[in-house]
Amino acid sequence: MDPDRAVLSRARLSRDARFDGKFYIAVLTTRIYCRPICPARASKEENVCYFPTAAAAAEAGFRPCLRCRPECSPGTPAWAGTSNTVSRALRLINETGLEDGGVEALAGHLGIGSRHLRRLFLKHLGATPRAVAQTRRLHFAKKLIDETGLNMTQIAIAAGFGSVRRFNAAIRTNYKRTPTQIRRTRRHIPEADNEYLFHLPFRPPFDWHGLLNFLARRATPGVEMVESGVYRRCISIDKHHGVIDVSLDEPTNSLAVRIVLGDACSLFTVIERIRSMFDLNADWPAIAYTLRKDPALKPLVDARPGRRLPGCWDGFELATQAILEHNCSVKTATALAGRLAKTFGQAFSGARGLKYLFPSPERLADADLIPVGVPRARAETIHSLARAVSSGALSFQRVIDTVDFRNRLRGIPGIGNWAAEYISMRALGEPDAFPAGDLLRSALKVENVHQLRRRAEQWRPWRAYAAVYLWDAATDRD
Repeated sequence: MDPDRAVLSRARLSRDARFDGKFYIAVLTTRIYCRPICPARASKEENVCYFPTAAAAAEAGFRPCLRCRPECSPGTPAWAGTSNTVSRALRLINETGLEDGGVEALAGHLGIGSRHLRRLFLKHLGATPRAVAQTRRLHFAKKLIDETGLNMTQIAIAAGFGSVRRFNAAIRTNYKRTPTQIRRTRRHIPEADNEYLFHLPFRPPFDWHGLLNFLARRATPGVEMVESGVYRRCISIDKHHGVIDVSLDEPTNSLAVRIVLGDACSLFTVIERIRSMFDLNADWPAIAYTLRKDPALKPLVDARPGRRLPGCWDGFELATQAILEHNCSVKTATALAGRLAKTFGQAFSGARGLKYLFPSPERLADADLIPVGVPRARAETIHSLARAVSSGALSFQRVIDTVDFRNRLRGIPGIGNWAAEYISMRALGEPDAFPAGDLLRSALKVENVHQLRRRAEQWRPWRAYAAVYLWDAATDRD
């Protein structure tokens, strides 16, 4: 047995949740693949093989386990063990699947040939781009069967199969059961109309309270709120408006998510945004291993294991808030954002404490922000940002090159290095973004930003996580 296999074997036998989603176990005798935490009796080592992804196991002819439900796996971080090209491709697949032109269009967005992209996927993930997208679609459909009351036609459309026939065939082929047979085995899940309940797993540890506190301090009044351990906000997607509630379900190592939305077809996009917003794919052991090497970070990491990057629901909204924070406190910027939402946002009803949808780029492009209390310089920067997004010159979706994205941000008058890095960290989930500023400099007691950046080189590729830890430490001192 080679060393890598020995490590995987020990992880399989331990059923440690920290390995969930990092590899999959296929049993040769049953032709079923499982998560490392599967409660079924462990098979003999000679009867199992290991795959880096669920898609690779499916491509090899194994079907998903109905007991441990691989569709509920936390997933693997896009940057873990892959090339930059594959990481960017995975990000695009997460956003839209392969709905916009298939593998050829995906490769074209990345600036490479489709054959080369397939080779990279096979090398790093053990499956082709199409197989990865198909497995994600299949897993999401299975999750909808188990966790919602949607009828099968709605599930087929929401999961992106295009037709009920293809949906039924895929489920029968992969699960050896019809969708109706699978649904009969689930527990009863009461749901109101247009309300959906999901559990989104993560690999422990998870510092829920630290993440929630960060979001609470920056919650835009009337648009989002944190109350009694629950994050809640208004959402708008494909012209449909709704609400999401997110809370911790510690016994199951998952976040409990309630979505109220009139369009079931958008559920996949909503779930993926929530996963990104709460950084559910983070590989904490790898992050901690790097950060703990710095004596200044080690006690912070040990005190709060499982810190996640705080994401956002909408990139334009986050960028506007970042502009408002320039040269003022977080509290003041949050109050200004609330006034913007109240004055220029769309009125919203249907949830206690949530009153507005954050204004669109088109609404803010020429709005008079001075009466709201926004200083003139920041108002002009918001106008420039809104116009860039409205015209398509800047987009927060389908971002392939994060360096180019930050350069475009810095090209907007009034957006400097700190804001560009901060927006990249929270809007794109960029793990190595580094918003170097005075707060981080003073937290580490270095003389200038140049010394801070030099010190931060040892934290790569997790500088964003280090920044969050240092912000938390500074906030705790205040």
